Amino acid sequence: MTLTDHPTRPPPTVASGSTLLSVESLAVSYGGIRALKGVSLEVRRGEIVAMIGANGAGKTTTLKTIVRLLPIAAGHIRYDGRDLAPMATEDVAAAGISLVPEGRAIFSNLTVRENLELGAWNHKHPATMAESFDEVVKLFPRLGERMRQEGGTLSGGEQQMLAIGRALMARPAMMLLDEPSLGIAPRLVADIFEAIARVAEAGTTILLVEQNTRLALKYSTRAYVLRTGEIAMSGDSKDLAANEEIKRAYLGG
Repeated sequence: MTLTDHPTRPPPTVASGSTLLSVESLAVSYGGIRALKGVSLEVRRGEIVAMIGANGAGKTTTLKTIVRLLPIAAGHIRYDGRDLAPMATEDVAAAGISLVPEGRAIFSNLTVRENLELGAWNHKHPATMAESFDEVVKLFPRLGERMRQEGGTLSGGEQQMLAIGRALMARPAMMLLDEPSLGIAPRLVADIFEAIARVAEAGTTILLVEQNTRLALKYSTRAYVLRTGEIAMSGDSKDLAANEEIKRAYLGG
């Protein structure tokens, strides 16, 4: 992963890479409640793909099921040609998928450095670790200034930076981001989304769940709209941003 600076960023373009993640007719149930009802989506290499929709639509459930935190009732999940259904969560991570969960889930009593070190569980070579640290600090200079601080003393925005940085320490091919702007001061949200775009430009494929529909569509190449556990609409992000139904439902227009 090599990050570059982009003071003026052009709109994202639709990627033409091969399919990295494929979700087919995915069904998930909580007790007697069907949380997902046949969700199908794909993410191609190099893309930022967004999932948008109201709370309870099934977005977080989709991410948790991909990384095998929830059982599959029906359907298939394939990553880089591999079936994820029989795999444990740690095996999915080892295959190259990192999840940045909603709420960040950092270790508040550990320092920034210790949190980042935990993210590098799959590679302990000193040179590789040093390179990963350098890339994370380049992406989020604030973390470099706070390496000895405990995670719990950071602001919400800094904790989100730490959660993303920890995921990057595993050097994933794909990152799943769940609500990265949630609970963060507006002045830091733009910085975090610029960092996400730089991560994608450096080669990491991203599947993004985001409550801020405007930002999600601005920074993604394609998007899926979920409603009550089903895909209601999908397409290029710029087209969805111009769609009157999307404007009324999610953009306040």
